[in-house]
Amino acid sequence: MLKISHKQIFSGLALVLLIPLGANGASALDQPLDALNAAPIDERYEDSFSIGAAVEPYQLEGKTADILKRHYNSIVAENVMKPINIQPEEGKFNFGEADKIVKFAKENDMDLRFHTLVWHSQVPQWFFLDKEGNPMVDETEPKKREENKKLLLKRLETHVKTIVKRYKNEVDSWDVVNEVIDDSSQNEKGLRESPWYKITGTDYIKVAFETAKKYAGNDAKLYINDYNTEVEPKRTNLYNLVKDLLEQGVPIDGVGHQSHIQIGWPSNQQIEDSINLFASLGLDNQITELDVSLYGWPPRPAYETYESIPEEKLQAQAERYDALFALYEKLDKKISNVTFWGIADNHTWLDGRAQQYNNGVGKDAPFVFDPEYNVKPAYWSIMD
Repeated sequence: MLKISHKQIFSGLALVLLIPLGANGASALDQPLDALNAAPIDERYEDSFSIGAAVEPYQLEGKTADILKRHYNSIVAENVMKPINIQPEEGKFNFGEADKIVKFAKENDMDLRFHTLVWHSQVPQWFFLDKEGNPMVDETEPKKREENKKLLLKRLETHVKTIVKRYKNEVDSWDVVNEVIDDSSQNEKGLRESPWYKITGTDYIKVAFETAKKYAGNDAKLYINDYNTEVEPKRTNLYNLVKDLLEQGVPIDGVGHQSHIQIGWPSNQQIEDSINLFASLGLDNQITELDVSLYGWPPRPAYETYESIPEEKLQAQAERYDALFALYEKLDKKISNVTFWGIADNHTWLDGRAQQYNNGVGKDAPFVFDPEYNVKPAYWSIMD
C-alpha cells in the first residue's frame, strides 16, 4: 500500500489550520481523524526501531489489514503461535492459522516475531504426561524421574525443531521462552515452578534456546520474554538467570519486556534502569507487548463503556505515551523493536481483565487508536 509521507500529511494539516471557523465555532480539526489518513507511526520511528502490532488472523483482512500496512512494519501473533494452538496433540501440528500471519508479513515486507515457543500457560498437558499417561510432576522414584525428564526435553526439542525449521526464513525474532520468572519467589532464584521447571530444572530453557539456534535463520534473534521486568525482585532474578545462562554458552540475543503498564506505573526510571541493565550484558531489548491501561491494580472501578471514559483520562494516557516514547527514542541504540499488544481499542485482552474485577462489566482503552480506528490523544503525543 502506498504510504503518504510526513510532509504531505503535515502540509495538509497546515492547510486545514487556515480554514475559518464555522458558525458553530468548530473547524475541520474537530473532526475525528481516521487512522488511514494519519501519518504512519513506523515512518516516524524508522531511524530508531521497528513498530509492531499483535494480531489475530481475522484482522488480516479489510480495514484492520490496511491499518497494519500503513502504520506497522512488524507483526506478532497474539495467540495462534502458542504451543496449545500449534501442537494440541503430540505429533499433530496445526500451522494453518499461523501460516496466515507468516504470509501476510512476507507479502507486506514486515518483520515477524514468533510468540512463543515455550510457556507455562496455553500449553497442552500431554507434554507433561509420562508414557503411561501419568503426570510427571507426581513421580517420586529417581530413575523414573530421570526418564521423564529426558522424555519431556525430547518432546520440547521436537516441538521447537519442527516450528523453527518451518519458519526459519520468515521469522526475524523468536520469543523462545516466556515468563520463566515468578512474581512471588518460591525459591531463592525466583524461578517459576511450572511443570517445565519441576521436571527439568532450567534445562528446558537451555534446550529450547540451543535447538532454536540450531535451526533458525542466520540473522534471526532469540529472546527470553517476561512481564514486570522493570520491578524488583523480578528484574534482578531475571538478570541473574540470563547472566548465568550466557556464561554457560546458551545463545540468548535479547530480552523481551512485555510492558503491560499503567498510566502511573512503573516509573520511567525503572524502565530505563531495566533496559540499561540487560544492555550491559551485550543484549538487545525489545518492547514486546506494549499497552497502557487506564487503571491501576486491581482495575477497579472500571468504566462501563468506551463513551464513559473522560477526556482527561485519555489525555493522561497520552502524556504517559509521550514520556514512554521519548524514553524509547533516547535508548534507541539498545531497543530494536516496539510492539503494541493490539491495534485499536476495539480488541484488547485488558477488557477481560477489567470485566473480571468489575462483575463482568468494564472497558479499557490501551492503544493510540479508538474503537472506530480514529486517532486518540496518545497518537499525537507519540508522533510529536
